Amino acid sequence: MPYVNIKVTGGKEAPSREQKAELISGATDLLARILHKNPSTTVVVIEEVDMDNWGIGGESVSVRRQKTNA
Repeated sequence: MPYVNIKVTGGKEAPSREQKAELISGATDLLARILHKNPSTTVVVIEEVDMDNWGIGGESVSVRRQKTNA
């Protein structure tokens, strides 16, 4: 049983319900096509991580985005 965990930033940048459905469908289809996994047993979890809890290069995404938008 394949398990796929997709992590994205949450809050105002969180994917819409439709985008999440497309991610789930696309990941499931990819595993079926490439690895011949059964779609009915493929689990896809999307986790929204607050931008303050996601760090890149020693800074939170919130701080990096503020610098980019300033």
